[in-house]
Amino acid sequence: MERIAHRGAKRELPENSLPAFRRAFERGADAVELDVHATRDGIVVVHHDPTVRSTGAAEHAIAEMSWDELRRLELLSGVSIPALADVLEVTPANKTVYVEIKGVAIEAAVIVVIREHRAMCAVHSFDHEAITRCRALAPEIPRGILFDDAPADEMIRAIGVRGARDLWPRWDLIDAELVARAQDAGARVVAWTVNSAATAKKLVDLGVAGVCTDDVRLLDELR
Repeated sequence: MERIAHRGAKRELPENSLPAFRRAFERGADAVELDVHATRDGIVVVHHDPTVRSTGAAEHAIAEMSWDELRRLELLSGVSIPALADVLEVTPANKTVYVEIKGVAIEAAVIVVIREHRAMCAVHSFDHEAITRCRALAPEIPRGILFDDAPADEMIRAIGVRGARDLWPRWDLIDAELVARAQDAGARVVAWTVNSAATAKKLVDLGVAGVCTDDVRLLDELR
């Protein structure tokens, strides 16, 4: 069972930042999950929203900014938005980075960055068409599909249609039948976002392959 830090150690440090990812690995995370967009000049960057608000400034659309402009903005004093390449550089060799594609039509740029680094990576998205495009562009990179509200039949059908290795349902959509059906379809189930140790234990008992949490310390007893 993988302990996956959602946007790094976000309860201790700014989410989706290099300090947060480093701290998550220090806390024993097996993997981190992060979100990516791309700048105007094609640099893949790690941030949840399509816009960024720097300290004391208005919001800026990431897709309309150059990397040089974006990297000068600070989320907090001394903390800026990292490039995906920066995160992969600090990822230990035995850890995994789950890359959620949020930017529009950035699959090719994301794949280039992943291929240029040795870090173990997988991609996933709520945009299932993006995952289909990833399959065509880079069949060797594991893929996942996210769901926040869907019947089990739809989720299981999507595994085959999208060529997904990982099924990412919101945690309260998961039951024993869904896990069994996903496994029969050749997929793993990864639960998000789980912030209760008791809930995590129930999900592990059901057979999920990974638990994505805002604080991996909650999962210490499940190792």
